[in-house]
Amino acid sequence: MSKFSRFSRLNPQPITRGIRASALIAATFQAYNAARLREGAELFCRKMLPRNGTVGVSLTGALTPAGLGKSCLIPLIKAGFIDWIITTGANLYHDIHYGLDMKLYRGSPFLDDVQLREKHIIRIYDILFDYRVLLDTDAFIRQVIAGPEFQRPLGTDEFHYLLGKYVHAREKKLGLKDTSLISVAYQYGVPLFTSSPGDSSIGMNVAAMAMAGNKLQFDVNRDVNQTAAIVYNAKRTGHTSSVFILGGGSPKNFMLQTEPQIQEVLGLDEKGHDYFLQITDARPDTGGLSGATPAEAVSWGKVDPNKLPDAVVCYVDSTIALPLITAFALDNIKPRQPKRLMAVRDKLLARVQADYEKSPYYKKFLDR
Repeated sequence: MSKFSRFSRLNPQPITRGIRASALIAATFQAYNAARLREGAELFCRKMLPRNGTVGVSLTGALTPAGLGKSCLIPLIKAGFIDWIITTGANLYHDIHYGLDMKLYRGSPFLDDVQLREKHIIRIYDILFDYRVLLDTDAFIRQVIAGPEFQRPLGTDEFHYLLGKYVHAREKKLGLKDTSLISVAYQYGVPLFTSSPGDSSIGMNVAAMAMAGNKLQFDVNRDVNQTAAIVYNAKRTGHTSSVFILGGGSPKNFMLQTEPQIQEVLGLDEKGHDYFLQITDARPDTGGLSGATPAEAVSWGKVDPNKLPDAVVCYVDSTIALPLITAFALDNIKPRQPKRLMAVRDKLLARVQADYEKSPYYKKFLDR
């Protein structure tokens, strides 16, 4: 047996005109972070998506204002490739601009920001839009959350589901179709959680409305238990639980903490997520979670140690990696039936609640 028998020969063919993005990845992404991206795309398609596995996506960084919601995340949801999402409130806030047909522009990172301020132009690196976009989006959110169905505590998934209903209605009125992530998540029953609901313009408007007597409150306890219930149900029904992490930060931790919540806090038998794919530009040696490796996550019970070989970290900008992985997946995998987890959220939570009440951890808690 050759000492290289378990390795593939590195012998790419020349790139030709008209090559598809998926073929480019498979044929020419041979080494370094290009190879990690290819391995990540193959992991997503060959192990995370098959056999009706549950796929959760976390995303940080200003991806939706850059159009990644419309170009990548919406097609993945419509193909049944994303089952639930944790993101920042900022990503959902800027996503709403698209659903309201507001204009964002490709600009430059080298403009004079003092002049931009004088002209009432907002800059997100090289994305530009008018200050009125913020004011009009704020007004839309305040008008929506003044409605009677919002006058109660809501998990962020239910809050975004209801908000998405109104964004979808506005899209239809404007003659738009599938321009907003929050709208498409509503249509396909994909839960959208925010790990820090007060940390965005959406949360700011909710806080301001509370000062005016609005009764909306975010039920963060429900979010913690509901996200754990999604993972717990996947594992207890014989399916896999996979995490696809774009960036890091609080959404990454909120997605990965589902397993410690199940094991460490609720005392239920579990081993960790099955598959781990992360796109990041953060280093692990600074101690931040954004750069923490899946091997480190094993020590917390977040990732199944037996599945560690099926973990890929690709050090590249999400705005580069996500379109390529999306193209690879859509070319190689047939669409799946959407799980529509929003429709069964109460049932999933009731299951983990019932099993927790049978655990010794629950009895110890009551005996205190």
